[in-house]
Amino acid sequence: VRLVESGGGLVQVGGSLRLSCVISGRTSSRDVTGWFRVAPGKEREFVAAISWSGGNTKYADSAKDRFTISKDNANNTVTLHLGTVQPDDAAVYYCAGGSPLLSPRSKYYTYWGQGTQVTVDS
Repeated sequence: VRLVESGGGLVQVGGSLRLSCVISGRTSSRDVTGWFRVAPGKEREFVAAISWSGGNTKYADSAKDRFTISKDNANNTVTLHLGTVQPDDAAVYYCAGGSPLLSPRSKYYTYWGQGTQVTVDS
């Protein structure tokens, strides 16, 4: 299984950005896909997760009401829309897959992408 993120870049405070994760390879119909981020000097942090069907989602408190996770099974893509971006959102964002649970805990995720950098211009 391979996950490839894209869409990172420079965004102004209050702006928006759309990150994409394309998943290839053999996956399970029970797999959950999530987004995590790592900011400079900080530990990896859960952002959001979505069930395989797309019918269930989970967000970190920092992402609620600002970020939206969605899934397009026809194109094997999971998208994270970042809205009302704040300076604290600057980080490398990682897509993770293979979790059997809709969990914020990284230990449940088997597959990881290489990450995409989000820089916030404040």
